[in-house]
Formats: sequence, C-alpha cells, structure tokens
Amino acid sequence: MSTPYPFTAIVGQDDLRLGLLLNAVSPAVGGVLVRGEKGTAKSTAVRALAALMPEVSVVPGCRFSCDPTSPDPACPDGPHEASSGASRAARTVELPVGASEDRLVGALDIERALAEGVKAFEPGLLADAHRGILYVDEVNLLHDHLVDLLLDAAAMGASYVEREGVSVRHAARFLLVGTMNPEEGELRPQLLDRFGLTVEVAASRETDLRVEVVRRRLAYDDDPAAFAAQWADEEGALRARIVAARALLPQVRLGDGALRQIAATCAAFEVDGMRADIVMARTATALAAWAGRTDVLAEDVRQAALLALPHRRRRNPFDAPGLDEDKLDDTLEQNSGEDDDPDPDGPGGGGRPPEGDGPDTPPQPEGGAEDTPAQSVPEQGGEKEQGQPGGGSGEQQPVRAGEPFRTKMLSVPGLGEGAAGRRSRARTEHGRTTGARRPQGALTKLHLAATVQAAAPHQRARGRSGRGLVVRRDDLRQSVREGREGNLVLFVVDASGSMAARQRMTAVKGAVLSLLMDAYQRRDKVGLITFRGKDAEVVLPPTSSVDAAAARLEMLPTGGRTPVAAGLLKAHDVLRVERLRDPSRRPLLVVVTDGRATGGPEPVALAARAARLHEVEGTASVVVDCESGPVRLGLAVSLAGELGGTAVTLDELRADSIAGLVKDVQGYSRRAA
Repeated sequence: MSTPYPFTAIVGQDDLRLGLLLNAVSPAVGGVLVRGEKGTAKSTAVRALAALMPEVSVVPGCRFSCDPTSPDPACPDGPHEASSGASRAARTVELPVGASEDRLVGALDIERALAEGVKAFEPGLLADAHRGILYVDEVNLLHDHLVDLLLDAAAMGASYVEREGVSVRHAARFLLVGTMNPEEGELRPQLLDRFGLTVEVAASRETDLRVEVVRRRLAYDDDPAAFAAQWADEEGALRARIVAARALLPQVRLGDGALRQIAATCAAFEVDGMRADIVMARTATALAAWAGRTDVLAEDVRQAALLALPHRRRRNPFDAPGLDEDKLDDTLEQNSGEDDDPDPDGPGGGGRPPEGDGPDTPPQPEGGAEDTPAQSVPEQGGEKEQGQPGGGSGEQQPVRAGEPFRTKMLSVPGLGEGAAGRRSRARTEHGRTTGARRPQGALTKLHLAATVQAAAPHQRARGRSGRGLVVRRDDLRQSVREGREGNLVLFVVDASGSMAARQRMTAVKGAVLSLLMDAYQRRDKVGLITFRGKDAEVVLPPTSSVDAAAARLEMLPTGGRTPVAAGLLKAHDVLRVERLRDPSRRPLLVVVTDGRATGGPEPVALAARAARLHEVEGTASVVVDCESGPVRLGLAVSLAGELGGTAVTLDELRADSIAGLVKDVQGYSRRAA
C-alpha cells in the first residue's frame, strides 16, 4: 500500500484542515464539502485524514463492520454473538464518479433468490464505508440516481437493496466527504444541504508559501516513506489530540445563550429548514472540544456559522456561496448572552488548529469584443431601435438581465440514450418499465413476469417436482425502462446593434437566464455563443457549470452588425466536436435573435444556408424571436423554418403564457415526416 501524504505536512489551507478535523472529532457534524480550483490539495487532505482517524472495533468476520458492543440486529451476516471484537483502522472508501448502482449499494444474486430462496448478497461501497469515511471526488459530476441513493443512506444511516420483492438492509453510517471544482457544475440543493460543512480552497498567491508547497511535494515524491517519517511526531500528536477531543466532547456545555445566537444567525441569513441550526450546534460543540474547553464561546458560534451556512443560503442556482461577515458579527452581538463567554482567553482561542500542528509557515492570505464603427449601419427593412440612432451600431455597455421566470418545457423529439437528466425522453436505468430484454452483462433490473414466462415452458424438461420454479440464467430478463435524459443546450445569442436597445436586451438576458435556470434543474450541459460585429465567439464551451454561463451572460456587451450566419456556423463547429466527445448526449440549439442579418453580401441568404447545415444533421432547434415594435419582418420565424425547428416569442416562452404552447422542439425528423 502506498504511503499517504502526511496531513500535518499540508501547507496553509487552514479552513480545509479545520473542517476535516472537526468531523474527525465529531462525525455527527455531518461531513464536509470541499470546493475549489484544481491543484489545491483537496484530495490529498482527505486521503491524509484517514491516517488520523481512531481505530474501530468490529465483529470478526462481519462484512458490515458491526460494533461488537452493539451489533446491528438486522445485519445480513448476523445475528452476532457477544465478543470482544477486533480493532482495525477506519476505512476511507472512494466512490468513483462512474460507479454503478450495484457497486454502490451491493448486488443480489437474483437467480439464487428465485430458485433457492437464498439472499445471496455481495456488499457494496456503502457497506465498506460503514463507521469510516466515504469520499466522493468530483461529487458534482455524480449521476443523479447515485446521488439519490447516497442521500437516502446518509439520511437513514442504512442502505436498502430491493430487487423485485427481495430486499436486504444493512447499517451505513459514514463521514461523507466530497470535493468539487465549481467550474464543472454545481450540486443539487438536496445534496448540498446534506453536507454538514463547506470550505472554499484556493491556491495561495504568496510566493514563499508556494515555494514551500513545491519543496515538500518534491521531497515526498522522491521518498514517500522517508518524508512521512519526518512528520511522524506531528502526526502522532495530532492523532492524540483528536482522541482527547473526542473524549472531552460529551462534557462540552452548549448554553442557552450560544443556542440563541445559533438560532438568531440561521434566521437572519434565511436558511431553509432546521438542519443548519443542528449542524451549527454540533460544530460549535466540536470546536470547543478541539480547543480543550467545556464551554461554547461566541467565537465558536461565529466559526461554526462560517463553515455551516454559506452553502445553505443560496436563493437560486446562480448565487455565489458566502456570508456577510459584518451582518454575522452584528447578529451575534445583538444576541450575546452572559453564559456565552465564561473564559474569553481560554485555551484554544477560536478553535483553529494550533501552530504546533506542523512546521511554522508564513500565514496564508485570504482567500474582447471587437470594436465596430460608430456610424450607423442600415438595418434590414430600415427599422431603427428606440434610443439607438441608426440601429445602435456602436458598442453598448452590458445591461443587467431582467427577472427570470419559469419557462415552457423544451425537449428533443424521439427517444435518446444519453446521461440521466430531466429533459427529453430516453432509455435509462430508472423510470417506467416499457419492456424486457436479455441482460447485457450483469443483471440490474429484473423483469419478473418476463423471466417467469421464459422459464415456464421448460419446467417439465428440467425435472421440476416441487412448487419452486426451476430458473436458469438464460431465463433472466432485464427490464427496459424509459425516463428522461439531460441534453446539451447550446445558446446562440444575438448581441448586435439591432438588439442593443436597453429594454430589449434586458428582456433577452432575462429570457436566457430563465432558460439557463431551467437547464440547471434538468441536469443539462450548456454552452454559450454570441455573435456581433463581423464574427461569432464561443463565450463558454459546453460545460456542466450553468452558473458560469450566467456570469458570462451578465457581462455580455452589445453593438455592431448582425452576423447570424457566423453564429450558426460557429454552433455547427461546436456541435460537431461535442458529437465526437459525447455521442449519446443529444443537442438542443437555442437561437436568440430578431433575425435581422446584416453585414456582407446577401446576409439573410447566407444565414439561411448556415441554418440548413443544422437541419440536415437533424439538430433539434428553437428560435426565440426577439423582434419588437410595430414593424415586424418575420425574419426569425423564417430562420426557424430553415433550421427545421420552431419559433417562439419572449412572451410565449413563459410557462404561464397562453399565447402559445411549446412542448417539443420540432426537429428534422418531424419536418421530414
């Protein structure tokens, strides 16, 4: 087994180390989510924590790590007789992003269950992680159905495996640790709330600190065992401190004053539900124990709020996590109590790890648009935008998006086989059963009726004599299920002068923001292309980070001519590459424009030819028609026809609009039919 990097050798990252150590002291805190850019020691710190966890006592031979002092009465390997148990190191189990459901929760041998009535169960990762650490790297990229299983196990402390009426239950209580890069997409709110604490990490900009990081890493890579030996004393001291804090934890007093500060803080920051209050209370108690105190101080409550609340106060997917520390201080001061501060100068200070946790290190610091001519450019049809002389050809400063709204359902026609999501119909592992087939590989979802039907004609030939059904592997049938998939929603947004009127662009940005929120909820990938002046630009390549698209949209400038063809050709290039990267994920092209192509010879005809490239490839598309004013040329509607899609106005895009109804985007297949 490889030698892990020592926890005490990690340079800086105080919040990351503190969040992990508090969970080691009190697993009831509920785990920690580590958010930050790549290369910031997230995974290194989590793996290093395992060496500091106290050993656990288990029933010998039990695959589910039952505690010999109180074994699980429903353990599949039980019942267990009283025994002294055997000690072993706490496990750190890693959940791969691409893991299957059976690998996570375990697998039942359906053939033996049907033929012999035996619950032959092979434990999964949840069983391995019981009484240890379950580490999910890139947790934001985990498939939705695995997230649901993880949530259920974390909430109930148990895992249930169900296969057509055959069920197995086992205990699954673990310290949940997740790491993620926010640039690759955000987490569902339900999973965010399940993590007790969250910490933000970033690479230091301090030269001396970066030098020390590189020096230690090179020394570790040259000789891991020798490097770990240099830090053995510090590791031992930190391990002993964790054990001492665990022993002190039951004696820590959470006074009414501190409890009132916790409740007032959660109310002031309008967090949903009561889990935040409970997590803050447990975190403040763990901070006091870590500092060697038996009383919770106001500084413990403050630190607990900074760790437990930022990820719980996001009001919509595009809000950045964080707390207003001035507001936090005011709330704590207004609700301070006499018993909150028995010993302001007590040991441990603010509950952070002492300087002796590692060698002395320097303190860690806190945390092109193309120019266009100014003269007017005649618009197709001669229309000028209100407030923009000559059609607004000069570049305009970005305007804020309008209020987002709930949009109509836009989906890709047909039946796909892409990643699980909530937009278009697809064959998936979960959903309603639509048929049966022979299993390809391991059987995961048994179709019981089809299996019995396949086995029934052969019972006499197989010598059946009793009531039981003689089932062989060839009889097993897999359920075919239909659910929903996530798509690649590629936005192509007109940022030209004809769109530059302030009121219109505000409404357009509000509509695109609304569609982005819809994509976030439906688990889509998104991309953003804009066109203006003489060319188009990929503002955001296809990504799962919908909030990154929203941020780019907010800063979008406008002005110049309207090269519609350039935008569609750029979209064609992006989709061609994405089809090679992820051929199962079907695209949905959303073009936001008034259709008034300008610039170059025959701009409207050129845009039509570019649109037909998407039609030929069967790309599902919708054009959001932004044309306004008394004179309407219908160019966006014509563009939608060339794309083989449909056109909707901004008003028709709203879910509560009665002006139109958009259920499925008409793709090439429907137009050809």
